[in-house]
Amino acid sequence: MRTFSVLHHLAAAGALLLASAAQAQVSVHDAWVRAAVPQQQATGAFMRLTSAQDARLVSVTSPVAGVAEVHEMRLEGDVMRMRAIAALELPAGQAVELKPGGYHIMLMDLRQPVAAGASVPLTLVFEGPGGQRQTLQVQAPVRALGRSSGQGRHGASH
Repeated sequence: MRTFSVLHHLAAAGALLLASAAQAQVSVHDAWVRAAVPQQQATGAFMRLTSAQDARLVSVTSPVAGVAEVHEMRLEGDVMRMRAIAALELPAGQAVELKPGGYHIMLMDLRQPVAAGASVPLTLVFEGPGGQRQTLQVQAPVRALGRSSGQGRHGASH
């Protein structure tokens, strides 16, 4: 009876490990948040997302913000418009950039200062094929106003 119990626990642990590996499909790279000046109520978070299979970013939360949304900026005629989107598609094997002037995460109704040198916790929720969900915790460093990801291509501001 004891041998069965040990084998049962080992099998269950192995199944959990495999399930975790199967769901760990999205990777996050170069996450950062733009610093906010005192009294500023919103800022942006940026990163590169890559998924091993088709997935969607469906939700974002952060304890520093009352509201966190995935946004897109799009040129409509001669006007750049920003709007919240329900989900951000992540095609299998393709990096999707969240950057100023494009897709990004808006952190609004800031509950505390977001100062350079700090770190902002973000909880990202992804949905894969069949509706399975994966939650990732990210610690995004806060970068000073005007400073980008260090690659010289992120210069737009909110």
